[in-house]
Amino acid sequence: MSSTSFIHGFHAITARLRLDAKSVHELYCDAARADPRMRDLVKLAESHKLRVLQVDTRRLDGMAPPGRHQGVVARVDAVRLHVALDDLLDELKEPPLLLVLDGVQDPHNLGACLRVADAAGCHAVIAPKDRAVGLSAAVIKVASGAADSVPYIAVTNLARTLRELKERNIWVVGADSDAAEDMYAARLPVALAWVLGAEGEGMRRLTRETCDQLVKIPMLGQVESLNVSVASGVVLFESRRRRSTQVGGA
Repeated sequence: MSSTSFIHGFHAITARLRLDAKSVHELYCDAARADPRMRDLVKLAESHKLRVLQVDTRRLDGMAPPGRHQGVVARVDAVRLHVALDDLLDELKEPPLLLVLDGVQDPHNLGACLRVADAAGCHAVIAPKDRAVGLSAAVIKVASGAADSVPYIAVTNLARTLRELKERNIWVVGADSDAAEDMYAARLPVALAWVLGAEGEGMRRLTRETCDQLVKIPMLGQVESLNVSVASGVVLFESRRRRSTQVGGA
């Protein structure tokens, strides 16, 4: 029997129902809410013949962070935490576009990074098992469904994984505010793994040294750095832009 977990929030539950309704077992709703947003979610759940339970807020607080579940919690099949990177890469029909996060421990940042990765057509998000938040309930809520659509691969040794990517001719480029080269002027191949560190600390030394190339996002204002999810969006969408205009070569 597969393990289950709870997810909460309207975006996360709606996305799971639309992406993989069979993985949702039950929907728990705040009995005190009868607004249009709640009615729409219940209608969607019932269209999939899902069991809907009206419960009080105290029961919801026991399933998800109190005050943050928005009055809706679903019991679902647990997200598959371990995806084989080699299998994923072997199945791709286009050059890989990967996002590697080194030391991102804030659940809101990881959830936002997953949303950005989904929007940019990133094939996977890779992170170390240690010094990383992992796919917690808070991450899944912020990701608004992207935790189900973008493979999240937790690895034991990040530097070794980067070397393995390089052996597959995937160019490993780190976004580093101290780099000399501007990302917009840099020549980059199509098959890419973008590496970003946590805001403030940045990448660890070994991670930085393992990269093929370091580039910086030009900062034209007064702030010195971007939130990691914003920086992820900048680099991933720049890669997509280049692909669409055939810049950089294969």
